[in-house]
Amino acid sequence: MRTITKRTFSLTSTGLAAVLILTATPSLSQEVYRIGALNPVTGAGSTYGSGMQKSILAAAAEVNAAGGPAGRRLEVLADDSQTAPEPAVLAAKKLIEVNKVGAILGTWSSSVSLAIQPLTQSSNVILMHTSSAPALFAQNQRLLSWGFQSGSKYNGQAMAAAVAKEGFKRPVIMAFNNDAATGNVGYFRTSWEATGGKVLASVVYEPRRTSYRSELQKALTQNPDVIVLSGYLPDTTIILREAYELGVTAKFLIPGWAAGPQLISALGPDASQDVLVYESVPDVEGAAFKRYSEAYNKALGATGEDNVFAAQSYDMVITLALAMEKAGASADNIAIARAVREVANPEGQKVSSFAEGQKALKAGQKINYEGASGRLDFDEDGNAVADFAVFTIDKGKYVKRYSLK
Repeated sequence: MRTITKRTFSLTSTGLAAVLILTATPSLSQEVYRIGALNPVTGAGSTYGSGMQKSILAAAAEVNAAGGPAGRRLEVLADDSQTAPEPAVLAAKKLIEVNKVGAILGTWSSSVSLAIQPLTQSSNVILMHTSSAPALFAQNQRLLSWGFQSGSKYNGQAMAAAVAKEGFKRPVIMAFNNDAATGNVGYFRTSWEATGGKVLASVVYEPRRTSYRSELQKALTQNPDVIVLSGYLPDTTIILREAYELGVTAKFLIPGWAAGPQLISALGPDASQDVLVYESVPDVEGAAFKRYSEAYNKALGATGEDNVFAAQSYDMVITLALAMEKAGASADNIAIARAVREVANPEGQKVSSFAEGQKALKAGQKINYEGASGRLDFDEDGNAVADFAVFTIDKGKYVKRYSLK
């Protein structure tokens, strides 16, 4: 009789959780490949972290149920990055040096990914993240790191396209003071000015303030018709509340990771009315998304559309496993990393699951994994090029306005 073995260790006060996913008993003799799931279970990214972690676990179980990649069995060891560089580095060191993981998946904020990337690069460990800071890709010549959330270049292009489509002429910038946020608006400026537009002002603000009224008033001195805001949920909430209190008439364009139901709940329908939100969007009609969403709903009782970062984390496991299958049983991490683009870019037969892709690879076919989070067309720097959409908040609900390709 086949019995499934699963051992789980609960979160401790230090934020550590170790979870080993094992397949049916007859396959326990398989070679093990360890994955570190280093996700923002607490901190600024906690809205997304639990879903990201559970999606990694679900995808690993799916891969193992199909026999594992290249005869190997995946084990997932999960930890909490706390959405902060210092605890994330400590966790990454343990995962690499003690647990001997081959890959770390699902780091969320750029500050965390930037902090641990030197560790993963020097240890030949694969890093798959949802961060956007330009430096992550500039320092990725060996292509050991892969970004599943479109980076600053593509975010900036999407913002510029949205501002143009909305008919705005007088944009100003407000950006959280870190590499990702300033990178996003930097590429927005480049894209906007390339079309003949002009950015009237740029205001960079510091984290963990209780008020951003002075920074907001500085941005308003140029009488903008839109404020392009690149920040996170806590600071965005404060800025939008104070803008409402000041009677600001300029529209706001904000990123999806700074929005969500929590923003509307904190602000109420009046203060959040007509805020524009851009974000990368999954193919909700695709087979991979439906499989992921079912697992997400089972684990969290919510729809998979609520957490695009969880969909991206699910795709990390499937993409990694397909790259392992492509590279072969004896492949090291360098060879596995090289195979990522080969299994997830346009050339080849479209597949939507590990089992489907594994079958095609064994038949000698080229494959193109199209994931739960959408197409995964990686550029030369290891960054996935996503599809975007623009939403507006209307009477406390998100309403899609249009897609951006």
